[in-house]
Order: sequence, then C-alpha cells, then structure tokens
Amino acid sequence: MASPIQQTIARLISHYPWATSPLVVGAPMKVIAGPSLAIAVSSAGGLGFIGPGASPSDLESSLSLTSQLISSSPSLSRFAQETGTLPIGVGFQTWAGDLRVATQVLGKFKPCAVWLFAPRHGQKELDEWSRKIREVSRGTKIWVQVPSVADAVAAAKSEERADVLVVQGADAGGHSRSKGAGVITLLPEVYDAVNDGVEPENQIPLIAAGGIIEQRGAGAAMVLGAAGVAMGTRFLAGREATINRGYQRHIVDASDGGQNTVRTQLYNWLRGERNWPAGWDARGLVNESWRDHDKGVEFERNRELYAEAGKKGEEGWGERGRMATYAGTGVGLVREVKGAGEIVSEVRDGIRKVIRASNKL
Repeated sequence: MASPIQQTIARLISHYPWATSPLVVGAPMKVIAGPSLAIAVSSAGGLGFIGPGASPSDLESSLSLTSQLISSSPSLSRFAQETGTLPIGVGFQTWAGDLRVATQVLGKFKPCAVWLFAPRHGQKELDEWSRKIREVSRGTKIWVQVPSVADAVAAAKSEERADVLVVQGADAGGHSRSKGAGVITLLPEVYDAVNDGVEPENQIPLIAAGGIIEQRGAGAAMVLGAAGVAMGTRFLAGREATINRGYQRHIVDASDGGQNTVRTQLYNWLRGERNWPAGWDARGLVNESWRDHDKGVEFERNRELYAEAGKKGEEGWGERGRMATYAGTGVGLVREVKGAGEIVSEVRDGIRKVIRASNKL
C-alpha cells in the first residue's frame, strides 16, 4: 500500500496530467518568469508559473501569448483543448495586485493554478482572492505561499482552504518574510501541523521552496515530506527567462550565497518600491549599492548612482555593479545557463538518484 505522502503526491500530479513526479515547479518571479519560461518548464513535465508583470494590466497579454505558444507542445495543447484550462500557473503578490482585473483575465484564460503570496491583510486577504478566483475558474487550484507554521495552519483551516501550500524557507531569493526558518526545519514542522493524523485524501500537498537549486536539496525536501519542489534562483539562469544578461551573468558568477547575499529593503527602495507590507524584505546579491549603504552613503546619493547604473545596460549589474540582483543563498550552485527543460529533467532525475542512494545507507 502506498504511504500517505505517496498518495498525496499522486493526487497532486493527477491535477496536472502532463507532469511527472517528482514535480519540479518554476516559481512566479516578477517579470522574469514570463510565458516562455513557464511553458518550457511545463513542457518538460514540470509546472511553470508566470510571475506578476510590471503592472496588473500586463496579465492579459501574458496569458494571450501563453495560449499561442502552447501549440508547440502536443501534451500541453491537448490538456488545454480537453479541459479549457491553461497548463501553467500564475502568481500574484496580492498586496500589489488588482483583484478585479485578475478575475476578469482568469475567467477568460483559466490557468491550472494560481500562486498567492505577500498579503497585506493576512489570511483575510488570501481568502478574498481565493474565493473570487474559484468563482470565475473552478478548475484553478489555489497555491498559497507560507513563510511560517502559523501562516500554514491559517491557510489549512480557512474556509477557503488552500489546495497546495508552498513552504518557503528563509534561504529564498527575492521577497519573503524578514523573520523565518530554513526549509529543513520549517517543512517538517508545517507537515506535522497541517497533515499529521489527517487521512491521506485530505492532506494538503506541500511544495518546498527557498534555497533549493539542484537535486541534493530537492531530494532532501522530498524526504522531509514535500510533494514537489519550487525553484526561482535556478531558473534565473534559464535561457527562457526574461532577464538582463548582466543580471544573469552575476547569478552564474556568484558563490558563497550565505555571505554574498543580504536581506534588506534597500534594493526595493532604490527601485522605488516602498509599499511592501510590514515584515517583508528581499534577499539579493551584494554589490556597490549595498556596500555604499553599509558605509553610510546617504540614500539620495545612492539612488542617483543607481539611476546612472540603470542607463548602462548589462554593465549596470555584477559584483561591481549597482542594480538589484535578487537571488537566494544557493546561488553558488548555479554554474551555467541552460534551457529550462534541461534544468527540470536534470533535477527530477537527480532526485530519484539521490533517494535511491539514501535508501542504501
């Protein structure tokens, strides 16, 4: 008989029939995770998410393009034709989203999943988004990103119960809670809090995120109770990512992420984003902007230098550049640019090898 976690994994995969277990997910990185990246991940048997655009109004054009590009994949186009649902997901930073615009577009294009995170008003805000999305697209599964056990329990016990929880550890790049735990301790505690003693058919699948770059970390997450893994930093070096090549080079060149990344609001502020909810910040690579800030250079001067760097194209990024380069602590394990499909296959196949090897211990 299959174990409870095996049953949960099988149930999760059944919603995405083109996908292969272990499920590898492309995180919805703002602007960077566009239609091409999402489709490449799904085409390889994973689940790709489109990230928020520069404006909520960008969503319709992104999903319209996605609908056109799906025809290049027989398995994805067949799923779309048979279900009327797109075989990709969409991510929303709910604090900055426009629910009215979102539901209009989601009702038209119907992605298979929606990933919600960063609410300003906690579970109440997530419930409102979940309810409205389900009203316009019944086949869309609701994924909620949680940075703590308390948030996970709230999402699990809500009347608008999440279909999937993305458990994000503190090693994640980009935006997350300022205060958190690594996924190695957070994931099993969340599993016990929401799934322990629950019948397998009612357990919530957990997707591990934050610091997962390759098969060893991904394999460890699966052993800890994950039904799949989500990666953001690794896909920054995907060929299909919508990313400045200077940014991408810095990702590949970086190492020792625990020392060479920093959690701060500085990069948000330099980019003109001062409205993030309390208790959130972002992890990015150390560069000249951070060093000047650390030395006490006044913010206005730092912002002037940041604006000048933004006019330099690729040269604005890098260890001696100034542009915000969001990345997780595992960035040192990203060593080359590859196609997203190759990354998915490499990690998925590697997880199997890691787990087989661990069974021999």
